Amino acid sequence: MTALFALATSLLWGMADFGGGVLTRRTPALTVVVVSQSVAVVVLGAIVAATGAWSETSPHLWFAVAAGLVGPVAMLAFYKALALGPMGVVSPLGSLGVAVPVGVGLVLGERPGPAQFAGILVAVAGVVLAGGPQLRGAPVQRRTVALTLVAAFGFGAVMALIAEASTTLTGLFLALFVQRVTNVTAGGLALWASVRRGAVALPPGGFPWAALPALGFVGLADVAANGTYSVAAQHGPVTVAAVLASLYPVVTALAARGFLSERLRAVQAAGAGLALVGTLLLATG
Repeated sequence: MTALFALATSLLWGMADFGGGVLTRRTPALTVVVVSQSVAVVVLGAIVAATGAWSETSPHLWFAVAAGLVGPVAMLAFYKALALGPMGVVSPLGSLGVAVPVGVGLVLGERPGPAQFAGILVAVAGVVLAGGPQLRGAPVQRRTVALTLVAAFGFGAVMALIAEASTTLTGLFLALFVQRVTNVTAGGLALWASVRRGAVALPPGGFPWAALPALGFVGLADVAANGTYSVAAQHGPVTVAAVLASLYPVVTALAARGFLSERLRAVQAAGAGLALVGTLLLATG
């Protein structure tokens, strides 16, 4: 059961990342975040009402609020990175967010084993190679790498926070709803502030109604991935769930190659591969 839900997480996150990256090449990233998460709020609200999840209200929901505040920052940074650089590089670097739960373990007194130390070294090498020869006037800029690492930290923090927000299935629905409401509130305020500063909120043709199904898919796939990961982590070893869930960059890279015919330079592909290997070592160490 753990493996099934964790692999479903990889598929959902991978396709959500791909869809979000494609959409932000035509629509401002913050608008993509707000609209896609608004669709998720509507659907989750209906689920919460139908299941009576309101009865699961508890102080633990503050973890969901915190996750909702961090989430838009991570998604915005990640979508901007996907719009600027190759998905096959950005997505594996984004998976380094698994280091956050490892860091939480260190604070709680855990000590990394040899595999975790190896994972840190391999992951850093992957970051350097993925951006190395391409840093000057090439497809992968320093800004892209920096945005991706900010997103990775945010994703890891969201995973750690949402795991503490509930212990039951109906409680999970409520926690995800609270998280997404916070996402939309924070993202909406940021979008309003951005527009007041002169930024553009919509593409030249106005609201992208034709892209609404795709925006809805991105939001629902992302929230579903959070849910399936929580279920996977609650019903089996967290390390197994984390390893299998961290394979989502492979899905994104394959989608980019299949739908966009994206090609990577050898050193970029090597760096992306090392980052993914480092992620797996961190999770299993």
